[in-house]
Amino acid sequence: MAENKVCFSPACLSSGMRNDRDSQPAFHVGGIRFSQMGGSQCSFPPCEPDRVLVRVQKLTPEKADQLIWVRARIHTSRAKGKQCFLVLRQQQFNVQALVAVGERASKQMVKFAANINKESIVDVEAMVRRVEQKIESCSQQDVELHIERIFVISQAEPRLPLQLEDCVRPEGEGDEDGRATVNQDTRLDNRVIDLRTTTSHAIFRLQSGVCQLFRDTLTNKGFVEIQTPKIISAASEGGANVFTVSYFKTSAYLAQSPQLYKQMCICADFDKVFCVGPVFRAEDSNTHRHLTEFVGLDIELAFNYHYHEVIESITDTMVQIFKGLRDKFQTEIQTVGKQYSSEPFKFLEPTLRLEYTEGVAMLREAGVDMGDEEDLSTPNEKLLGRLVKEKYDTDFYVLDKYPLAVRPFYTMPDPNDKKYSNSYDMFMRGEEILSGAQRIHDAQLLTERAIHHNIDLEKIKSYIDSFRYGAPPHGGGGIGLERVCMLYLGLHNVRQVSMFPRDPKRLTP
Repeated sequence: MAENKVCFSPACLSSGMRNDRDSQPAFHVGGIRFSQMGGSQCSFPPCEPDRVLVRVQKLTPEKADQLIWVRARIHTSRAKGKQCFLVLRQQQFNVQALVAVGERASKQMVKFAANINKESIVDVEAMVRRVEQKIESCSQQDVELHIERIFVISQAEPRLPLQLEDCVRPEGEGDEDGRATVNQDTRLDNRVIDLRTTTSHAIFRLQSGVCQLFRDTLTNKGFVEIQTPKIISAASEGGANVFTVSYFKTSAYLAQSPQLYKQMCICADFDKVFCVGPVFRAEDSNTHRHLTEFVGLDIELAFNYHYHEVIESITDTMVQIFKGLRDKFQTEIQTVGKQYSSEPFKFLEPTLRLEYTEGVAMLREAGVDMGDEEDLSTPNEKLLGRLVKEKYDTDFYVLDKYPLAVRPFYTMPDPNDKKYSNSYDMFMRGEEILSGAQRIHDAQLLTERAIHHNIDLEKIKSYIDSFRYGAPPHGGGGIGLERVCMLYLGLHNVRQVSMFPRDPKRLTP
């Protein structure tokens, strides 16, 4: 290193490099103690760490009596006489640590450790010790750390806007005994801290698993992943619930769905496609299940003989996702269940499929007065879900043959009864998570249906034109990722499973 310069590279600063503490003058940066040689040079090889940081998850009895380094956050601290107990947290894992006056720690060190603000990031050098009794409050229950050195890497401010222990308190606890609870707006206003909780980590690891299982299952079925435009010239679903954006000297819209482009890919002989991406809905709906931006898991495929081939492909994909979550994410499911209790998610194989008229008949038997061609209201969806669970013992089912009047313009009418359509919705715990249909693949019929829905033909000309040169029969559907996660885990609000939710009243953080 050149003379009169000090190594401040991020790698050096974050690794806590070796230094000769006994013989050299020292300086501190970010809580790490550095020394100098000759008054100008670092006493360690630049950017070459002399230690390996061990993950908290790996702290098991097999590491007993080993001296190790750990980087983690201070979750809690409690000073007692000549000792200070810390809980060190690393994502969803934590371990108890002890600083005690003795041969390797002074009174000043204990006091220093006790005064480190919660949520600060520290490096500790510590001996791993077995414990006689399990530490029930930590994920690592069979060992604790006896700290010999501690460095503050990043100091958190002393006053946190919310406490993590309040954020993970089981639902319903706290009110009776006066302990603090954290409301949803406070959580979302301080989302970065709220996302540090074990529950949040479990939710979003499971959500990542849903996406991975979705991709893997469809790739194995021969599907091709595509990316579609999110800025479009016309409302893809029809209606007024679109976000208009300025587009140079004209206006454009944020896509309500990748629907039109999925179909155009089928017309281009891709046969089976899927995409994962943002979907925008300008609905002024302040409900537990609506967002203005969510993640769509979309599927489209050509079929040979009957649109039920599409339903079977989609339901099998969902079943593979449910199986994967059940088999690979039990830790996350149980972690969420400690705070938000719910019954395990149940599904049948093959998936239950009911016709719309059968669903209406079940509702009428339960005392609901509704017409044959009337769409399901949210309360009726939930009631039907309960009736289906009681009768068939499943939380997942398909409702087929919806009335044509309540479906988008590109939905294929039922050839046997023009009042109905070859369309379907899929439900989890009584709430819709997918809406799909066989699509009209004839340009003339598609034009007629667009006119019937008062859609400007000029704005969808390229879409209709794509069917003029031969299009295979096809169908598909769009799934809301956040709803799938919310309903699988039995949660009560879609904002819990949206990392940074957008709704009519929230545009930050």
